[in-house]
Parts: sequence; C-alpha cells; structure tokens
Amino acid sequence: MMFPVTTAKQRALEERFARLGIREDDLEESFIRSGGRGGQNVNKVATCVVLMHTPTGTQVKCQRERSQGLNRFRARQLLADKIERAILGKQSAAAQLAAKIRRQKRRRSRRAKEKMLAEKRARSEVKALRSRVAPERD
Repeated sequence: MMFPVTTAKQRALEERFARLGIREDDLEESFIRSGGRGGQNVNKVATCVVLMHTPTGTQVKCQRERSQGLNRFRARQLLADKIERAILGKQSAAAQLAAKIRRQKRRRSRRAKEKMLAEKRARSEVKALRSRVAPERD
C-alpha cells in the first residue's frame, strides 16, 4: 500500500501493524465527503476515510487533511493507536490501579512532610497579609 508520505513513515506504520497483528486484509475502508475547511476540494471529493478493523470491530474516521491519501495514512495510524490502547489497557489497567493504591498508602518521608508544612506556613503568612488593616487613631 502506497501513501503520500516518506518511506520511513510508511515502513514504521507497517512494522507497527505487524507488531500489533493487524493485517491489511482485515481492514474495511470506505470514503465519504468531508466537512469543514478545504473549500471546493473537500466539497466535491470524498476525502474522509472510515476504516474498520473487522476482527476487533474497531472503527476510526479521519478527515483531518485535504487529500484522501494522507487521510488514509492517518486513519491507519489512529487505528493502530486505538488497538494498542485497548491491548495495553487490558494488560496494565490492573497494574496501574495496584501501583496507585501502593503510592496512596505509602508514608511520606520526613523531608516531604517538612517541605509540605513549610509550604503551608508560607501560604498562611501570605493569607495573613490579606487581612484588613485597622485605621490609626490620633
């Protein structure tokens, strides 16, 4: 598949597809008219790309660029992002939750406590300066 991008970007996308197990045969691609900026080109030509990965049911839509070829490339990048997030999300959601709970339960170090209290004192001094000044009597 050829896109109007550099060969390095195209090769990187192909490697990413291979790593994620996405095959071009599994993709259903359709084109519709875009909206928004782009003038006559966007109004006449179906530049918006709708890409569907049939095994996962993941669908993306890209109408960012004026050219259909570039939108096809960007749609594939978006699809790879979405599938990667789904895969990594399932694997790491539990690990992230466990790490978050561990951080919350961990006691603060003495240095951290001192720093926090110093910041509180400084803030209270700033707030104390906001109080009204009593008028002087002669």
